[in-house]
Amino acid sequence: MPDTQPHTATRALIADDERLMRDQLRSRLAEVWPDLQIVAEARNGLEAVELVAQHRPEVVFLDIRMPGLTGVEAARQIAQMALADDELLPEVVFITAYDQYAVEAFEQGAADYVLKPAEAQRLRLTVERIRKRLDSRGTPEEAAAPPLQHLLHQLAAKMHPGAAPPRLTRIQASVGSTIQMIPVDEVLFFISDEKYTRVQTAKTEALIRKPIKELVDELDPDQFWQIHRSTLVNVREVDSVTRDDRGRQIVSVRGHTEKLEVSRSYAGLFKGM
Repeated sequence: MPDTQPHTATRALIADDERLMRDQLRSRLAEVWPDLQIVAEARNGLEAVELVAQHRPEVVFLDIRMPGLTGVEAARQIAQMALADDELLPEVVFITAYDQYAVEAFEQGAADYVLKPAEAQRLRLTVERIRKRLDSRGTPEEAAAPPLQHLLHQLAAKMHPGAAPPRLTRIQASVGSTIQMIPVDEVLFFISDEKYTRVQTAKTEALIRKPIKELVDELDPDQFWQIHRSTLVNVREVDSVTRDDRGRQIVSVRGHTEKLEVSRSYAGLFKGM
């Protein structure tokens, strides 16, 4: 059962397959963030996902290279889990011994990184950034933060060049009793239920059996944004983003009257709109 008891201190999870590295990071964090509560430690990516589900920490420190699941793969599963439960994403810090993964995207604010072994001075900067983001949750400043999913796509491509499937250009979908090949650029949005995913264009509504979590990896992340656990939208077709009486963002697309709700985990996607 998830830990649902109220907490006052910020809670964190550390995931690294090397015990000495976990101990060293815990010790450094005690120096630079004394009131941080380490609620769990994981030895691999699978354990990290399971323990995040159990403890719901606000901050997750992930070794970028771990057995089972890499830190990036674990972060993607954690993000999907937050979407499914309509919860805020934890702040993510990647721990890496490989400087080539410290790409420019880290500096954009979606996540942070620390090189092994964690040095107190660099870790202080990370702690400052995390605290600032935690304090700004629910504010316009938070909405201006770059989305984490874009960073994770970039990192996955850099870690496994050539391993990603080719981007979809056409969708083979059922329209009544016929099969149509729908150009991806014509798709306004995808919406999934338990069995099927609806493919919506300005003129056609079709069905496929591919779930959203697979489409996310096969579509261009700069064109199709996941805005809800069940919804992908073609950002090139977004007409407007408004707020309803609950304060939720609602997306309108050109050529269709249906309104699409944005999960609060992805409120920052439309910072420029």
